[in-house]
Amino acid sequence: MSRLSARLGSPWVWSLFALVMLVAPQLFTSGLSVTMLSQMGIAIIACLSYNMLLGQGGMLSFGHAVYTGLGAFVAIHALNRYGGGVLPVSLVPLVGGFAGMGFAVLFGYVTTRKSGTTFAMITLGLAELVFAMSLMIPEFFGGEGGVSGNRVMGRPVLGVTFGPATQVYYLIAAYTLVSMILMYAFTQTPLGRMLNAVRDNPERVEFIGYNPQRVRYTAFIIAGFFAGISGGLGALTFEIVTAEVVGAARSGAYLLFTFLGGATFFFGPIIGAILMVLAFVLLSEFTQAWLLYLGLLFLFMVMYAPGGIASLVMMNLRLALHGKLARLTSSYAGLLITGLMILLGSAALIEMVYHLQLSSTSGSVVPFLGLPLDTAAPLSWLGAALLLASGAAAFRPVQKRFGLQWDAAQAEIEHALQAKGGA
Repeated sequence: MSRLSARLGSPWVWSLFALVMLVAPQLFTSGLSVTMLSQMGIAIIACLSYNMLLGQGGMLSFGHAVYTGLGAFVAIHALNRYGGGVLPVSLVPLVGGFAGMGFAVLFGYVTTRKSGTTFAMITLGLAELVFAMSLMIPEFFGGEGGVSGNRVMGRPVLGVTFGPATQVYYLIAAYTLVSMILMYAFTQTPLGRMLNAVRDNPERVEFIGYNPQRVRYTAFIIAGFFAGISGGLGALTFEIVTAEVVGAARSGAYLLFTFLGGATFFFGPIIGAILMVLAFVLLSEFTQAWLLYLGLLFLFMVMYAPGGIASLVMMNLRLALHGKLARLTSSYAGLLITGLMILLGSAALIEMVYHLQLSSTSGSVVPFLGLPLDTAAPLSWLGAALLLASGAAAFRPVQKRFGLQWDAAQAEIEHALQAKGGA
């Protein structure tokens, strides 16, 4: 598995990723699409910086939004005061990065002195403290209305005004690519390896002469820098920063989607960041129950794939490289069909319940994937319940068969690797 991860960090992969970011606005040309692409870049930097704490350092933080948010506030103040003159607009995110680093130096000295549950509780307390201060110091945080700015300042450089959303996107893409490369390079440094060791066995690290607190503190500062860059890019994109950016909901989103993407792999938070934007922008427009769906997805991933989506990708890639994936095709088809039955049945029931609770005054009919479901008709409830029950009943034997095939394929791969190593 480690060899596969190393292959994913090759220059060809980075070049392909850069190409995708370059052509993406040409394929998705609508204003909403470009804005979503920009938000994905911002979220990728934020989730990767958070994963430096969670995945690489084993530090469960409930207050990472403090550093993205404070970086955003400092960046927008710098934009308003110096933007377009002394400070080019393109360098405003760096101001946010250094601000995030500065606050990480201040707060990290306290939080990283402890680890485990104590560390998590301290970060939660600091996050609540900063959020409370955001409503108490309107001179800096702007009160309930926040602080607004204007990114179209100063003279255009080579015709770039950062007025069009596409120009802002390419600026974000450049910062995203460079930040990703630097954060990946950090994982290959002795400090990055030592951070993994502190995560796995801090007592042994201390025994060989290193200070675990100093390692955590240094990584915390670096993570704060990249978090601040993410906040600065967000300030440029939306041209307004409110107290919401330092709230617990934002920190919880970083934690949730980093875990869903896969905290044990470098590219896992990238997947999680993309899912976060899709959920907050698209899924929230389709259904009022989108938070419930996210909670169910999180529960499912914890139960069946605690390594996140990235672990599923890597395990199946391993099977494909050893020629064992084809034998699982029928089982995967069965899982897909039964899983869709469970998903559609449960989603239909959820949508009807939400319609009764929140939108009953608009009539008894709720549209669901192009089909009208009548909450007043017992047949709609019976059909959704029957679909759910049928899928759940069929899922169990298919899952058992898949598990047996999966274990057999993994055993064959291990046997082949051992034989190759012995030879």
